[in-house]
Amino acid sequence: MEPFTYNDLDVLHDLAKILASPLDLRDQLEQGLDELCTRTMMNRAMISILDRDSGIAILDVAHGVDIDSREIIYKPGEGITGQVAQTGKPLVITNLDEEKHFLDRTGSRRSLNRSELVFFCVPVIHDDKVVGVLSADKAAMEADNQEYELKLLCEVAELIAKAVNMRVLEEENIMLKNILKKSRQPSRELVGNSKTMKDVSDLIFQVSGSGTTVLIHGETGTGKELVARAIHMNSPRVQNPFIEVNCAAIPDTLIESVLFGHEKGAFTGADKKKKGRFEEANGGTLFLDEIGELSPLAQAKLLKVIEQRNFQPLGSNTFVKVNVRIIAATNRDLEQDVAAGMFRADLYYRLNVFPIYMPPLRERGGDIILLANYFVENYSKQLKKSIHYISTPAIDLLLAYHWPGNVRELENCIERAVLLTRGDTIDGIHLPLSMQKQMVTTEEKQQRKLESLVASYERFIIVDAMKAARGNQSKAARLLGTTKRIMQYKVAKYNIDTNRFKTIKPRATNRH
Repeated sequence: MEPFTYNDLDVLHDLAKILASPLDLRDQLEQGLDELCTRTMMNRAMISILDRDSGIAILDVAHGVDIDSREIIYKPGEGITGQVAQTGKPLVITNLDEEKHFLDRTGSRRSLNRSELVFFCVPVIHDDKVVGVLSADKAAMEADNQEYELKLLCEVAELIAKAVNMRVLEEENIMLKNILKKSRQPSRELVGNSKTMKDVSDLIFQVSGSGTTVLIHGETGTGKELVARAIHMNSPRVQNPFIEVNCAAIPDTLIESVLFGHEKGAFTGADKKKKGRFEEANGGTLFLDEIGELSPLAQAKLLKVIEQRNFQPLGSNTFVKVNVRIIAATNRDLEQDVAAGMFRADLYYRLNVFPIYMPPLRERGGDIILLANYFVENYSKQLKKSIHYISTPAIDLLLAYHWPGNVRELENCIERAVLLTRGDTIDGIHLPLSMQKQMVTTEEKQQRKLESLVASYERFIIVDAMKAARGNQSKAARLLGTTKRIMQYKVAKYNIDTNRFKTIKPRATNRH
């Protein structure tokens, strides 16, 4: 095999310099292909990277080929690229038109006379593993020494091997991040990038796959029901029912019938048999909202069902066995209720196996604007409006407000604003008047605070000057670089007694 020419050695040297540059890996490889093709008269050069799990070759960088953001892949053994990726051996095709395995998946050679093209394809190997494939074609009349050309391309492949391997790792990292992001996004409705919401998402992700009982704590309007739904939707029970019961809305006399059902004639008005919520949720999830509002009698009955996993409908002599996952929610401090004897301790410990705390909106920072934009988009579609922006003054109002009603209040606020808006932007005037007034009040308080601080500091330096001048206002004015008239005004304004400074002895000074 003849040695490389000076020109080809120079090409390899320039490629090494490109790969040592601070450019992104993809940019390095693109520039490298440009240099290779320009200096060696090769055409349509491509680098494919290998997915390490599947062995699929994915076209990553190209020169002279318009891939147009398409995903072009080759399965192991598929086409020339797939064969080289699978075997790790270089190939040269002397006549592309006669090669049945050449797929031309990019379509870049369809309009060319392929019988006049020689195709080179070599593996890119890093740490004894194929990490990619480098390929290029050349006019047959220019490729008079195909063995030499193949050797040169193998040298280039060796030179770029580290960069190609890093591209494989980069793409795997991006893919894993996307998978992780999707897998850890339990619900589209649980909007938020704050740390507290990411913590909630992590807990949902951890508990969803099990059958563990969950207790969701949080103020009214924080979205506890969304968390319960997200757990169900990401659990193995997703194909089975999600049944919600608002415990605060059921009278104590009906709670047993609602939860456990009844037989026909069990009580006045029971004209037919009816399933309870437990039986309706069989195989799925039962969400008990506002669990802290249950009466002591209802708490006792619920505890028995949780422990025994069966119950008797009203008026029935038979037991119904159920397989139900329980998720409960409360806006009360149940520990305090247990201490006060208002909630059964044994039921609380049965429910509080896996607690999740939903933070109030005021603790979620920038999530307020994320949620506001989410609701703007939703209600714009519902109300057939074209609203795309929230003005800066409106954003200031949203961020300054304390949101006692949490996410539910924000949603109502945005729905109202979308209704009122006639243009494409929500302004401060479209937000509730109470919110606008609070902003004014806050600004006034801040202004008063600033004025108070300034006045306090001003009085301090005047008193200090008066001490130094022993109550002489003219001298104090000269010390502060002002006039006697202004000094007299300030002394009167801050009610400073100048006489008390006249008796202060001047500080002794050391003489050497």
